[in-house]
Amino acid sequence: MRKYCNAILLSFALAMAGCMGMPQGVEPVDEFELDRYLGKWYEIARLDHSFERGLEQVTAEYSLRDDGGVRVINRGYSAKDGEWNEAEGKAYIVESEDKGYLKVSFFGPFYGSYVVFELDKENYEYAFVSGPDTSYLWLLSRTPQISDDILQLFRQRARDLGFEVKDLILVQQG
Repeated sequence: MRKYCNAILLSFALAMAGCMGMPQGVEPVDEFELDRYLGKWYEIARLDHSFERGLEQVTAEYSLRDDGGVRVINRGYSAKDGEWNEAEGKAYIVESEDKGYLKVSFFGPFYGSYVVFELDKENYEYAFVSGPDTSYLWLLSRTPQISDDILQLFRQRARDLGFEVKDLILVQQG
């Protein structure tokens, strides 16, 4: 029995460690300023996942928590169900405050990587974000639409890093 429990604990620890990694070649941006990153972002493009499947008009809103972390509110409209879906999570800086590397949780003690690997550092108008592996990818913008140049830059960077850009969903923003 003890051997079985140890195996479960080891498997759980390895699985959780994998959730805090990042895809090969992806590096968090330097000179990241969390205060400037806070606020509302529109999801422009993403790779599909069950937790966002079928949603449009998706936004993410970030604000400071009392414990120094970040409150995360993700919101999207399901046309199929005719209703808004909302999820609240929390995020914390992982390495240092000047790196765009956070851990995010929507499910209790379970965290996943949130890696800002490209950012308009001048105005914080767009961000390219990855999760722990190449199945998680988002293009976020401060506005519901983004220029074709930024979208093409996103596609190229993502392709170069091994993401399946042919599977990108362009999110309807309304």
